[in-house]
Amino acid sequence: MVIKVYIASSSGSSAIKKQQQDVIGFLAANKIEFEECDIVVSEDNRKWMRENIPENSRPSTGNPLPPQIFNEEQ
Repeated sequence: MVIKVYIASSSGSSAIKKQQQDVIGFLAANKIEFEECDIVVSEDNRKWMRENIPENSRPSTGNPLPPQIFNEEQ
């Protein structure tokens, strides 16, 4: 089981930065293995994240924002 956390390494939003730090800190503190996938440096990561957000979790307008957490392909 691979947990992937999609982040934006150079987000201009302090709220997004804090949410990313909180998620990564929680996983690390609980010794949960995860992989960080940066949507800023990889267009493939950005595309995959946006295409795989479940319909019930999509924002009503705009694109989904990081952090997003996926368990394998869910």
